[in-house]
Amino acid sequence: MGAFVDLKADDGLAFPAYVAQPSGQAKGAVVVLQEIFGVNSHIRAVADGYAREGFLAVAPSTFHRVKPGVELGYKEEDMSAGFALKTAVEALPAPGVMQDIQAAIRHAARGGKVGIVGYCWGGLLSWRSACTLDGLSAAVTYYGGGMTTPDEAARHPKVPVLSHFGDQDHWIPLDSVEAFRKSHPEVEVHVYQANHGFNCDQRGSWNEPSAKQARERSLAFFQKHLAA
Repeated sequence: MGAFVDLKADDGLAFPAYVAQPSGQAKGAVVVLQEIFGVNSHIRAVADGYAREGFLAVAPSTFHRVKPGVELGYKEEDMSAGFALKTAVEALPAPGVMQDIQAAIRHAARGGKVGIVGYCWGGLLSWRSACTLDGLSAAVTYYGGGMTTPDEAARHPKVPVLSHFGDQDHWIPLDSVEAFRKSHPEVEVHVYQANHGFNCDQRGSWNEPSAKQARERSLAFFQKHLAA
């Protein structure tokens, strides 16, 4: 359904993004932010899914500044490689990868109002985007690694935010989720009986009921804020 196109950041860097087009006129657009495994088959499938729901979907490669063409699986060695790449991107001088996400938002705007959704590291980047970038109308985060830490929780979103967490996620302590919820009453927070990565049907942590419910909530949230 989709294809890779080159986008350009404000500093002139060209980087790839997977773009999935809806069959008819777009009712809005969604920027899809990857986990630490690249714009792999799962992320492309997520983008395709949003396109089938009528949204223009744009999934930028957020690893391109440190390593082009990354597409990892979910084995232990993939986890290690992805974590190292994520660490390298996080160490880039500001604005780093945020300017690439801003370029993806600009591209997505041809589909109408723009939302953003991210998974794992992409969830953290979605939260940062909601707080710091321009051109968004809504943001959704799935088990955003690090977004419940004090430094990240101190940010203030400029758009409505919906956040999904799992109560068995050893990467994101439940007490930190509750602290985040208390400090951000404006954010719609949902906690599922699930582990980290519960949305990904290629991972052992996939939880179909939780993934289905979170997707329904996310689609309703985007319908409300993008397609209204």
